[in-house]
Amino acid sequence: MTAEHELHPDHDGVIHLHGGDLDAHSADRERSAQDPDFTLGEYDLSDRAALRRVAGLSTELRDVTEVEYRQLRLERVVLVGVWTTGSLTDAENSMRELARLAETAGSEILDGIIQRRDKPDTATYIGSGKAKELRDIVLATGADTVICDGELAPGQLRQLEEVVKVKVVDRTALILDIFAQHARSREGKAQVELAQLQYLVPRLRGWGDSLSRQVGGRAANGVGIGGRGPGETKLEIDRRRISSRMSKLRKEISGMKTARDVKRQRRGHNAIPSVVLAGYTNAGKSSLLNSLTHAGVLVENALFATLDPTVRRAETADGRVFTLTDTVGFVRHLPTELVEAFRSTLEEVREADLIVHVVDAADEDPAAQIKAVREVLADIDALDVPEQIVFNKVDAADEETQLRLRSLVPTALFVSAKTGEGIGELARLIDSRLPRPEQSVTALIPYHRGDLVARIHSDGEVLSEDHTGDGTLISARVRSDLAAALRGFATV
Repeated sequence: MTAEHELHPDHDGVIHLHGGDLDAHSADRERSAQDPDFTLGEYDLSDRAALRRVAGLSTELRDVTEVEYRQLRLERVVLVGVWTTGSLTDAENSMRELARLAETAGSEILDGIIQRRDKPDTATYIGSGKAKELRDIVLATGADTVICDGELAPGQLRQLEEVVKVKVVDRTALILDIFAQHARSREGKAQVELAQLQYLVPRLRGWGDSLSRQVGGRAANGVGIGGRGPGETKLEIDRRRISSRMSKLRKEISGMKTARDVKRQRRGHNAIPSVVLAGYTNAGKSSLLNSLTHAGVLVENALFATLDPTVRRAETADGRVFTLTDTVGFVRHLPTELVEAFRSTLEEVREADLIVHVVDAADEDPAAQIKAVREVLADIDALDVPEQIVFNKVDAADEETQLRLRSLVPTALFVSAKTGEGIGELARLIDSRLPRPEQSVTALIPYHRGDLVARIHSDGEVLSEDHTGDGTLISARVRSDLAAALRGFATV
C-alpha cells in the first residue's frame, strides 16, 4: 500500500478513502478472493470499527447560479450501506447504483458511507455507535434525508430516525417513489399505488391514546360506565382505509388484466410470434425498440424511464409479422411488492416466444445485472422462455471490456442502438429464432382467391411463388388451420 493510498481515520473514527479509485483496499480484496471465509464474518478489528466513505458519490453543485433552485427542489441526502458478503467492489457498485436511484428520485447526494458487518443490526441497521457517527455526518453536511441500501424493518426505520433526527428512507421506498413519479398510464398508476400501500401497511405508526376515539358519558348518548375506553384508534382507522383501497385497486388491476389477456389471446389465435425486450433498467431497451421498429417511444438516460409496456408490430426480412414489446426494467433487489403489483404486466414476458435480454455493455458489473434480471424472471416463472443476451452500448465499451464480455457470454450479440452497429444482425437473429409454421404446402391458388395468398404472406413463411396462367403457384410453411383451407388447391 502506497503512502498516498493509506487510510487516514479522522477524530470521529470515520475512514476516508484517498486516491480516487479506492485502491487502498486491494489487500483486502486479494485476501477475500483467496479466502472465502474472510467475507463471511472474519474481519479485522479495524474493518469492523470503521465507516468507509464511497468516493465520487457527491452531486453537490459547484455552479452557484443553480444553488437556490436546487435547495428549493432537491432533498440533501447521505447514503448508508451495510457490507455483509462479497467484495468491497460489489458493495461500492451497489452504493453507486443507489446514488443513481436517489438522483433519479430528485436528490442531491452529499456523502456515502459503508459499514462492514456480518449482518445488519436488528435495531438501527448499522449499530448504535455508528448511528451516532452518522448523526454527526448528517449535521456536518446539512443533510435532511438518510437513504439505506437495503429494506429496513419498521423498527429499524423508527430507531434510526430517533438517533439521526432526520427522515430515513430504505431502498424499497426509494424505488417505489421513482415508480410513482414515472407512472403515466391508468394501469401503471394503479399498480404503483398498490405496491406503495402494501409497503406502507406494516410501517404505519400510532401515537397512543391521544388519537383514540373516546366513547362514554353524555357525549356518547348515555353509554356511561363500562363504555369508556380507547375505542378505535387512528392507526386502526388508517389500516382499515388502506385495506379497502387495496381491495379496490386489485379489482381495477384485475379488470385491466382481462383486457390485456384478450389482446394477447387474439394475437395467439392469429399465431403472431411475440418477442420481448427485457433487462436491467437503463440498459437501452427502448432505444433498441426504436431502432428495430421506428416506434418513437420515450428514450431517456434515467432509471425506470419506461414503466408501461409498449407493443409494436414488426416484420422479418421475408415478411413474417411478429410483435416486439418493451417492458419495465429490473434492478437489484427489486421490491417484491412491485413484482406482485406488476405481475399482469410482466406476463408479457412469460408468454413470449423469445426474450431479448438487453445488458448494458458499459456497466461496471454486467454479470450482476444478468443475475438480477434472471432472479426476477424466476419470480414470474419465465426462465423456460428462450433467451438471447444482447450487449447494448458497445460504442461506450472499450475493446478489453468487449473481450471480457465475450468470455462471460460467448453466445451474446453486441449492438449499439446509438450508432446502429449490429442492429441488422440482431434483426436476422430474431428472425432465425422465431417459431416457424409447422406444415409445408404447395398449392395452385386461383387469382380470384387472393385472400388466401395474402394470408400465406401474413401468417406463413413463403418458400417460393410463381404466377402462372391458372393462378398463383406457391410453396410455403403454414399453420394447420391455414393448411386445411388450402387443401382443395394443393398440388402435392
